[in-house]
Amino acid sequence: MTDVTVVGGVYLERCVQPLWDAVYGSAGRAIHAIRSLTEGKLTLVAYVPETLAGAAKYLADTAGAELKAVAANEYVSFDYIHPLARPAIQPVPSKIAQNPPIRVEGDVVLRYGMLEGDAIVDADVAVYDPQSAYGPQFFGANGSQARRLAIVLNRAEAHALTGENEPFEAAKAIRSREGAEVVVLKMGGKGAMVVDQHGHSQVPLYRTERVFKLGSGDVFSATFAALWGARGLGHVEAADLASRATAAYCSSRSLPVPQIDALRASSFAPLTPGSGLIYLAGPFFDLGQRWLVDEARATLKNLGAEVFSPVHEVGPGPASIVAPEDIAGLERSDVVFAILNGMDPGTIFEVGYAIKKGIPVVALAQNIKEEDLKMFAGTGCDISDDFVSAAYRAIWKLPA
Repeated sequence: MTDVTVVGGVYLERCVQPLWDAVYGSAGRAIHAIRSLTEGKLTLVAYVPETLAGAAKYLADTAGAELKAVAANEYVSFDYIHPLARPAIQPVPSKIAQNPPIRVEGDVVLRYGMLEGDAIVDADVAVYDPQSAYGPQFFGANGSQARRLAIVLNRAEAHALTGENEPFEAAKAIRSREGAEVVVLKMGGKGAMVVDQHGHSQVPLYRTERVFKLGSGDVFSATFAALWGARGLGHVEAADLASRATAAYCSSRSLPVPQIDALRASSFAPLTPGSGLIYLAGPFFDLGQRWLVDEARATLKNLGAEVFSPVHEVGPGPASIVAPEDIAGLERSDVVFAILNGMDPGTIFEVGYAIKKGIPVVALAQNIKEEDLKMFAGTGCDISDDFVSAAYRAIWKLPA
């Protein structure tokens, strides 16, 4: 049996919608994700301030893991409006006190980037996820070494490390620089690219009804580390099962992830990435409404869609100008994302027009009575009360 050590952050996480208030962080979530996949000893190594000592011990105990806590001066918290929002981090990253690096040895070591310090790894097998939008570092930059190495990171981190915009070229550059056996590049709605000495393979994203994104990247990296590093699966299969495990987590918000046979037999459907124009229908007449429209527009664009937003593309004005311009944008669109909160008459009209034209409609409907949604549900609208889930459903309806 192969022992697995996870080193990374244990942080306080809070989210407004959906409601979330827990002590996890990358490493804390990882040990819970893979407790069903590891057969040897599981160890959590983290900076732990006195204020989080009890929570960190409980986190490790309930995962059946040993906790190796390194004293720290302060705890770090992440506060989200929704799981895709930029978090408010306290203390602000530039003010977080840096602790001496942690030295970690082991059979298989999963190392996450941390805000309050660093980990220097000496392992037989290592998986490294930089976990940083604030200047990711190469695995070996601090003296870390491993006989076999895999790097798991997202496109923003790959670009920050290499300056390369093309995903395959960025992954190749990282693999060459690090001497890694494999680089797994997470590409959002396009799944993941697995790059090795022979070229690259594509792993799909899997569809779920609900999408809880907080910590989904932690689950992917942890599952890959357990399956590739500890269980000996090939890197392409390990990445594919990690994608399935991530879908299970996003759908249920529960851990651990399913065991290997259950992951292989999972019924999640693979997604084929599409492209096109999303029409953003929604009221924008007070501060709260305008904030939500702006947030929806930014979220859809960040997920890779083109967006036609009437308030941004046309703006306010007389009906004789606004209505024809809005309808022209609607006619060009492939999907409608409709914010039904407040049941704005203009938004209801746009949804009805889209239904008549055969344009798919995804609706965000919060605090609305079921009876008031009858016509939307009865005409095939895809309705969700969760902002992030609705955004992903709109992206997934774009034509391939």
